[in-house]
Amino acid sequence: MKRILLAGLATCTSTAAFAQGAPTESGADEIIVTGTRTEGRAALASSAPIDVVSGDAITESGHPDLGRALNFLQPSINFARAATTATAANTKPVTLRGLSPDQTLVLINGKRRHANAVLNVNNSIGRGSAGVDLDTIPENAIARIEILRDGAAAQYGSDAIAGVVNIILKSDRSGGAGELMGSVTEEGDGETALASLSAGFALGPEGHLTVSASARHQRATNRAFVDQRFGRVTYRIGDPKATVASLALDAALPLGAAELYAFGTLTRKVSNNAAGFRIPGFSPIHPGGFLPIIEPKIWDAGATIGLRGEIGPVRADFSQSFGSNKADFRVFDTANVSLGAASPTDFDSGGVTYRQYVSDLTFALPLDGVLAGGNVAVGGQYRHESYKIRNGERDAWFGLGADGFAGFNPRNPTDARRDAYAAFLDVELRPVRPLLLGGAVRYDHYDDFGGKATWRATARLDLAEGAAIRGTIGTGFKAPSLQQQYFSAVQGALSAGQLVTVGTLPVADPVARALGASDLKPERSRNITAGVVFGPIEGFSFTADYFHIRIRDRIALSEQLGGAAVAAILAGAGITNFQQARFFTNAVDTTTRGVEATARWQGELAPGTRLALAAGYGWFESRLDRLRPNPVLPSLPLLSRKSILFLTEAQPRSKFTFQGKLTHGPFDAAVNVAAFGTYTSAPLANAQTFGGKETVDVATGYAILPALRLTAGVQNLFDARPDEIDEQASFIAATGGSFPTGEETPIGLNGRTWYLRLSARF
Repeated sequence: MKRILLAGLATCTSTAAFAQGAPTESGADEIIVTGTRTEGRAALASSAPIDVVSGDAITESGHPDLGRALNFLQPSINFARAATTATAANTKPVTLRGLSPDQTLVLINGKRRHANAVLNVNNSIGRGSAGVDLDTIPENAIARIEILRDGAAAQYGSDAIAGVVNIILKSDRSGGAGELMGSVTEEGDGETALASLSAGFALGPEGHLTVSASARHQRATNRAFVDQRFGRVTYRIGDPKATVASLALDAALPLGAAELYAFGTLTRKVSNNAAGFRIPGFSPIHPGGFLPIIEPKIWDAGATIGLRGEIGPVRADFSQSFGSNKADFRVFDTANVSLGAASPTDFDSGGVTYRQYVSDLTFALPLDGVLAGGNVAVGGQYRHESYKIRNGERDAWFGLGADGFAGFNPRNPTDARRDAYAAFLDVELRPVRPLLLGGAVRYDHYDDFGGKATWRATARLDLAEGAAIRGTIGTGFKAPSLQQQYFSAVQGALSAGQLVTVGTLPVADPVARALGASDLKPERSRNITAGVVFGPIEGFSFTADYFHIRIRDRIALSEQLGGAAVAAILAGAGITNFQQARFFTNAVDTTTRGVEATARWQGELAPGTRLALAAGYGWFESRLDRLRPNPVLPSLPLLSRKSILFLTEAQPRSKFTFQGKLTHGPFDAAVNVAAFGTYTSAPLANAQTFGGKETVDVATGYAILPALRLTAGVQNLFDARPDEIDEQASFIAATGGSFPTGEETPIGLNGRTWYLRLSARF
């Protein structure tokens, strides 16, 4: 920690120029649209904690994907860098407040974003969830991101248990920006090339069309240890090889007293990751052993069109949104041992598709003449969802199936659909100017499990200029996703360090029922947040908040159930292509609590010299309140210690972030520090607590021309690496001691990385 403080002090006092992860200079005074339906409210004037991250801060961080950028800029966000698991490493959701990815609602311009079709069924953070892949949203299309750290299901519906991430797209009428960036790790792999361009165009006297495009290609990194069984590296453990191309549009056209608006994104992503190494003799086709490669090809599209305007004093907004995420899987460099020497080595493993249609209608009325002012809003929402599994080719799933991923072959065809309806009332009122009170109620009805009512109450009292106390209390819920209810696949997985074949079954499957499955229920939550606000006072602001979230009937993917009793049930059903089984369950109740604090200062040190500082801290604690027994096989718990840790202790218990930026004429300088606390997981078999690690990113930039800037930077300056697994020696026979660490590390495995960035504005 000493060298981190010295690096931060040296950077902040130097006259050299850096441009890395700078704090947004307008965060305190930024007008927000998240968590309130009142116009013109600043982030620091809200009743709940809201962070604002500028698009420039994200782009200048030097991280080519959004999840990594937010991970090193925001203390409440965590982005686990999965290194071997195909579903977790190739789809990139984030977590908020130490909860699951699907317990954070993601919005684009205030409209619900669709989730992944790909369900994370691997042993990693977010196991059993289908969150929103932030890698499908190009960084250069983002104006800012508003992060509401508070339960808000009564305002937005399902999934907002931990909070809301609202991504606001650029809405420029002119000008533009371009970027070329390249990076490479100190070990010479992971080469990444990024090119992006955005431009704004005028539509009529006041309308706009903003177009943003981005393309990125990255080579894989590999930090696997030498396989002690064979004296060579056999695994591939690190960031996957990936190619991502994205397009984003944002447009608005005034029509008298109304405005027609539209926005959307389109992304094509191809990435691949390695499964576990199969030893020599496993297949006659690969006498020296083989490493199966799983390659998902993903198309992601989201679009919204709407009309907003005023009807007398009432503001109205009607919109229709569509979202689609489609992933087709291929596995190659592998074999199906059930086919012997006749087995192909390349298989079409099938695919999954998730689609969402959302209709929103909202009316808002300012209460300017009532007491000291306020706002009332009413509205409704209709949502239609569908989830479909496409079977893979027969050779992929026949017998034991293609090694690595046997593909999709549901016992029953999967083409599921459901409808959901909602209505809400949201009121804010100032009885007197210093006091702001708010309340919201919402009722959601799903045709597959029924209805759920939620409520939220907020209060803020301004004690003096620049000082306030605030608090919220409310309930929330998360509906079981179609992916969790209907996913079905067979794949290889580690169990106590041994490679086994596991079948994931829908809860309605008779075999799953025989193993203890039951219909899924929605998660239920109750949250409390209370805090203080100081500022903005002469460029300084400080906030501190305590939160407490209790979740009942939490949805989790069960343990990989095996043993004699399971084998008998599988044999009785005629199942021979997997030895263990799992399904989703509401078996867990948890409580999460924590403290979050942020501080900012910005100002001029001298004419032409400006300094901006930002720091954040979060402490998080999650505990297991209850684990329900398996109602059919009591001797086989639905969740093991390893699975419980993913829900409670596998994310950092604390996190500190610091960003400092100094600008002087054409030069700029910045430092970005992220210090992660300890976390506990069971990467092979036994639980292990991994030590906290700190990373320091620095960069230097110079304006070659007024609109052209060159930046050189280094991420993870001191080459921090996660702790190694303690029990490697016990699993030499199974893995060869190849695994450097678990899938939970927030800093990744790459180590020090260098990059160059050329950016232009026009």
